[in-house]
Amino acid sequence: MAQLISTEPATGATLWQGETGDADAEVTRARAGWPEWASRPSVYRFETLRRFANVVRARAEPFADLIARETGKPLWEARTEIESVVNKIEISIGAYSERTSQRRLEGAMGARSAVRHKPHGVLAVLGPFNFPAHLPNGHIVPALIAGNAVVFKPSEKTPASGAFLIDCYHEAGVPKDCARLLVGGPAEGAALAGHAGIDGLLFTGSARGGLALHKQFAATPNKILALEMGGNNPLIVWDAPDIHVAAVIVVQSAFQTAGQRCTCARRLIVRDGAHEPLLAEIGKIIRRMIVAEPHSTPAPFMGPVIDNAAADALQEGFLDLILKGGRPIVHLERPIEGRPFLTAAMIDVTGIANRPDEELFGPILQVIRVEDFDAALIEANSTRFGLSAALIGGSPQLYDRFWANARAGIVNWNRPTTGAPSNAPFGGIGLSGNHRPAAYYAADYCAYPVVSSEAELVRASIGIGLRDQ
Repeated sequence: MAQLISTEPATGATLWQGETGDADAEVTRARAGWPEWASRPSVYRFETLRRFANVVRARAEPFADLIARETGKPLWEARTEIESVVNKIEISIGAYSERTSQRRLEGAMGARSAVRHKPHGVLAVLGPFNFPAHLPNGHIVPALIAGNAVVFKPSEKTPASGAFLIDCYHEAGVPKDCARLLVGGPAEGAALAGHAGIDGLLFTGSARGGLALHKQFAATPNKILALEMGGNNPLIVWDAPDIHVAAVIVVQSAFQTAGQRCTCARRLIVRDGAHEPLLAEIGKIIRRMIVAEPHSTPAPFMGPVIDNAAADALQEGFLDLILKGGRPIVHLERPIEGRPFLTAAMIDVTGIANRPDEELFGPILQVIRVEDFDAALIEANSTRFGLSAALIGGSPQLYDRFWANARAGIVNWNRPTTGAPSNAPFGGIGLSGNHRPAAYYAADYCAYPVVSSEAELVRASIGIGLRDQ
């Protein structure tokens, strides 16, 4: 068996290592285990997942420490991720009860109709590196509650966090055959996605990965496929009454998690001629921003990006924008040689005729100046993606217009693009998803409805179309 090694982005130190797994073996175990789990009453599954929440609470600090070390995100942010893992349980129980509840309808002649839900069977979950516990947990918990077994392959960049998460399920009493861990890289992920024994796949990751899965699943319409992908998200600032507050929201939108959130703002759209005070204020905040190791004191705003390959690609992307005609406002810098720390950057790309519609997954904010709000709306929608969009400033009437015309699954007003409540659906359109929103609506793709017409007495007659006896 090959070895997979996880290193700390901030230091380069080895954090974890383990053998790559066998997709066939993991799916086989899950298929053997799921019928008994599915036959349990839903209340039993609820209580098991509530014990999981208690296990995570008890292990919160070592879990947060591990996530911080493996992803490079600040410790304070890793702690908020653990809170989201815990909170997901009651939210998912409520969602399952509301969206997949049993219903009975009375029919004619004493007949009745029933609507109930069944689990799919074995669901594969492919998780990302940026939220290695919260985002896969958002698929796994609803899947388990519905009665499915899960085979989870974490990102090859964060296997330690994935292993810790699965261990918490087992400690809480989720049967080991129903929560399986597949350690590995792209080859193991492809083997899992293409395995005949899975009944569906729940994916969070890049648009490129999602497109590949969509093509792969084209011949298997019987299998559920939920895709949660990235975004080239627009943020419009228009007639903001407080420039400093607007700048703070821009920074929160663009640079949280070192820009490694699918909902991060990638494009800042501003009114030409009125933009300079805002950009100057954003620049002031960027220059005060602490970029450091996750456990540093004082606490950093940003840690490193996930690895040197990602940092190299972001530097190349920033340079490419300059070569195409972009004008740097705040340069992207690599303060520690050999390590993937990057400073926040801002570049005016108004002069680029054909701006690349790509998700630069890091702390790079592109500025686009426009003449009027009509042009701002056109620019906001000039993307194949459609995950998140926000308007800062403007009147209620202007926001109504923005909301009606913005092509995105998340549309915010005077809030960051990264603001998405867990008790609401989460997902996008275009290259951002396939109309299967996660979070509160994850219950929808973890169980399928079964409609039954039922009557206690056997009665039937044919009133037309038969010859006389």
